[in-house]
Amino acid sequence: MHATAGDRILVHGRTVGSGEQHGEIVEVRGEDGNPPFLVRFSDGHESLMYPGPDCEVLGPDEER
Repeated sequence: MHATAGDRILVHGRTVGSGEQHGEIVEVRGEDGNPPFLVRFSDGHESLMYPGPDCEVLGPDEER
């Protein structure tokens, strides 16, 4: 999974009833756009993450 700073990330809920988390990739710390990504989520917290199969990275012009 490749990304650049400013891309959006969606983390889909893993269980029934849990919603998606939305965030913005603030920094890409891996080489050539690879994880880990520093992500600022919509609730304001930041996390360093290695996205799994339950995640989507969307460019600044992409709609979901």
